[in-house]
Amino acid sequence: MKRKLFSRVLPLVLCLVLTLLTCACSTGETAVSSSQSAAVSSKEEYQPVDMTVMSLKGPTGMGISKLWYDSDAGAAANNYTFKLSSDPTEVSAAVIKGEVDVAAVPTNLASTLYSKTNGNVRVIALNTMGVLYMLEKGETIKSVSDLKGKKICATGEGAVPQFVLNYILSANGIDPEKDVEIEYMGEHAELATAMIAGNVVIGMLPEPNVSTVLSKNSDMRIALNLTEEWEKATEKNGDQSILTMGCLVVRKSFLDEHPEAVVKFLEEYKASVDYVNSDPAAAATIIAGYEIVPAAPIAQKAIPNSNMCCITGSDMKVKLSAFLKVLYDANPNSVGGKLPDDAFYYVK
Repeated sequence: MKRKLFSRVLPLVLCLVLTLLTCACSTGETAVSSSQSAAVSSKEEYQPVDMTVMSLKGPTGMGISKLWYDSDAGAAANNYTFKLSSDPTEVSAAVIKGEVDVAAVPTNLASTLYSKTNGNVRVIALNTMGVLYMLEKGETIKSVSDLKGKKICATGEGAVPQFVLNYILSANGIDPEKDVEIEYMGEHAELATAMIAGNVVIGMLPEPNVSTVLSKNSDMRIALNLTEEWEKATEKNGDQSILTMGCLVVRKSFLDEHPEAVVKFLEEYKASVDYVNSDPAAAATIIAGYEIVPAAPIAQKAIPNSNMCCITGSDMKVKLSAFLKVLYDANPNSVGGKLPDDAFYYVK
């Protein structure tokens, strides 16, 4: 009887054991599969993209300096190649030819490029607000009205500086063609050298050239902050705009192909700008190392007055569109003959 019972129970026990073993194996397989899935998922994470970025010397190059440094150290999200120029037209030509993917350009030039490339650029961020200052050797210029009848040396003919100066003068009842003499020089460094030598009494320059002049010629002083004067002028004219001088543009074809790479770039660019603004002393060493500014002490002094930023999305669109509208109303050619449409602004 016992043997019969045992013979009946044994198959059931064996069946139960086999079932438990099967479950255990199944669980093990599931664990392995989960591990493999995690590995596959890890492999499918963001892959670096080759990206060529071109910037101008000065605040736009200063802002990107930490990202450049991190990239050289192999600590950046993308495979960046950085190029530097002192000539906006050189940057413009590189964008039109498709030689660069992202470029830092004056805001009005971005609008012009949008027209010239039949919409093949997108503005992705504002990177520089107002950086223009009127310097004087002496104490006669206390307000914009004091510029009437004077000779002003400046740079930026045909670009934002010229249009800003003309707008401010006109808003204060000064005809730029008749009431003042404006002499434009080719490069900021040329004007800075002339001011350091004492050959220019009144000159309009952007940072960091302002700091260069002030550090080498104690007779020069900042007579007018043109960012403040712009705000006063727009208030008089009923224009609600902020002086937005520099921006970042990307080729549309590159953006369409690598949208995530552009997002990564903007994240890293913002971190770079934040670093430069928060630690001018350390950033100045990096900036001088890449010859964005000739010397670290000049860079350190210029950073607080350079208004570097990284403004994106709808905030960027609101600020830039208002600024371009003011330029357009004053001179349509300043923005390429027409205002860009909404597709110009990358707001995602």
